[in-house]
Amino acid sequence: MRAIRVTAPGGPENLSLVTTVDPIPASGEILVKVKATALNRADILQRRGKYPPPEGASDILGLEFSGEVLNQVGSWRVGDRVMGIVTGGAYAEYLVTRSDQIMLVPQHLSWEEAAAIPEAFLTAYQTARVLGKLKKEESILIHAGGSGVGTAAIQLAKKFGAKNIITTAGSADKLERCRALGATSIINYKEQDFSLISQKETSGIGVNVLLDFIGAEYFQRNINSLAIDGRWVLIGSMGGVKVSELNLGEVLGKRLSLIGTTLRSRTLDYKASLLASFRNECETALSYGELRPIVDSIFDLKEVAAAHKLMEGNKNFGKIVLRII
Repeated sequence: MRAIRVTAPGGPENLSLVTTVDPIPASGEILVKVKATALNRADILQRRGKYPPPEGASDILGLEFSGEVLNQVGSWRVGDRVMGIVTGGAYAEYLVTRSDQIMLVPQHLSWEEAAAIPEAFLTAYQTARVLGKLKKEESILIHAGGSGVGTAAIQLAKKFGAKNIITTAGSADKLERCRALGATSIINYKEQDFSLISQKETSGIGVNVLLDFIGAEYFQRNINSLAIDGRWVLIGSMGGVKVSELNLGEVLGKRLSLIGTTLRSRTLDYKASLLASFRNECETALSYGELRPIVDSIFDLKEVAAAHKLMEGNKNFGKIVLRII
């Protein structure tokens, strides 16, 4: 099969289209002919040599996919159109996965649209709903609103009845598109102090849930943005990992919960449970288009280097997709 491998840690030029051995499913595993995959920040970090795959995972990049089932396992049939998550291996023509790591592709979606769903929506669901415990009439601050996870989180927050959906992004175009998805307040982080606006938009109460991709650079302003008993879910650290000063009194005074999480390193059983919960709450909304994937651009597999360069430039709104077929 054709697949993308990293020849050596470094830039996009170190991504190479190669021919490698086809995966063989073990008993109970599903073999999938991959139609499309989508980029994630984890792919960039792995390419740079800063995020090795978990033990036992494929060293081929790619954490999500859409594709066609090639063997019968349980209730899954040959030809089923599915999408799902893997710990690696999706930048390839074939992959194997457990039957509880996939779900059916809604009939109205293309392969490329379907590939933009699993990692973004499961991460957004995990952080906002499962860990952040977002409830109706609460307020949420979503950083990086134009990212794949950000666009999914805005839609989920709207579905779950959030009163204030406050979103940051770095351009007027991205912000207006966030508003169109359901953001009630938009903030250009390059020009405005999101903590001040968050307090203003919540009448001085602060936000109940905060989804943070940035880390150290936003640390104090995140504290300032949160309400008493606020839940702050740390998903990434694009703005650094070391905080020079931290006043724990503010954390204690507001009774804040700071929760760090990743999805890739979780156990397959955890992911299966998360997927089942997501399907229970959100599959109908996906099927009827209430929730929808946001695709920024589509590249052929051989154009993977250009796709990575686009993501590193932070110009995309929504997901960048690789067409495998």
